[in-house]
Amino acid sequence: MRVAVLHDHLRFIGGGERVALTLAAAFDADLYVTDLDPTLPERAGMRTVRAREIARVPRSPPMRQDRQARAFREVAIPDHDVYILSGNWAVFAAPRFRPNVWYCHTPVRVFYDLHDSILASLPGVRRWAARRWIDRRRPEYETAVAAVQVVVANSRNVADRIERFLRRKAEVVYPPVDTSRYRFGHVGDSWLAVSRLSHEKRLQLLVETFRRLPRERLVVVGGPQLGLDANRLIRSLDPPANVEFVGEIEEAKLLDRYATCRGLVATSEDEDFGLTPVEAMAAGKAVVAVDEGGYRETIVPGETGWLVPPTAAALASAISSTTVADLERMRASCERRAAAFDTRIFVDGMRTIVRSAVEGADGTK
Repeated sequence: MRVAVLHDHLRFIGGGERVALTLAAAFDADLYVTDLDPTLPERAGMRTVRAREIARVPRSPPMRQDRQARAFREVAIPDHDVYILSGNWAVFAAPRFRPNVWYCHTPVRVFYDLHDSILASLPGVRRWAARRWIDRRRPEYETAVAAVQVVVANSRNVADRIERFLRRKAEVVYPPVDTSRYRFGHVGDSWLAVSRLSHEKRLQLLVETFRRLPRERLVVVGGPQLGLDANRLIRSLDPPANVEFVGEIEEAKLLDRYATCRGLVATSEDEDFGLTPVEAMAAGKAVVAVDEGGYRETIVPGETGWLVPPTAAALASAISSTTVADLERMRASCERRAAAFDTRIFVDGMRTIVRSAVEGADGTK
């Protein structure tokens, strides 16, 4: 079975990029992306993946998203038996490539659930321009989605969004975590946050939480959303001395951070799924997270962490009440919970769905 995987871009390592690479490796597929960093598959531990760049696109939104959508709408790809679309803009290939399966990380959030909050964060002229762009692009996006034959959501939370905003039913297959790569070292002195620097990640909430906890330390790992100036964003947050932003780091160093941190703190707004809590649990580390979104599907309160209201006071109270004994006691439960999201389970689920899509297409010929 010849499989093509289409993903928005492959410039940095995030949750969506791991999914695309895992799919390409599992199906021995050809991976088509914009903005390919050719070193990234090897850095992600999947050096055998055949990744091909279909376009270079601008760094700044919305030109970036427009060019990505056009690239996937117009790309010439050799015939394959099935096309797996991953991400927001690869879905624009759906009308031309069949049979197709869309692995949806979330409907475009600025079009739907984060529409008002993102617009409110922009200055007047940019807000006007963004609103006009949304009004033009959202119908085009919905037309592309209508051409998808099989929709797969990365969580029940996202499946609910798909039904609410796009009026489509979706099967749920949780994203993969290679749990064998993670290890428990010790319960360290520093809390960890692994997060892209972007609007929905609530970085201000992270900073304000640890401003209340001068005796605790937080290390934030992650690069900026494309088009953002990381240094300017960090300066605007005015982090206290006990909060350190270290940017994107090598995989081996990230694994070390998980192994030796105190625990993970996760604050994203209505997170789609959230790979980082599962990664932390695979390393035997408990998670303090806001009681929203995909975090509710992975964290077991009192066993693998805590779910609290999205306020600095609530997060600070939960963090300050933990003890080393509590965190060590949770290790085994965390590791067991992470095993439920292992890569093998993801691959098995996607194989079943993709095989069914191909057999269904054969039956209609």
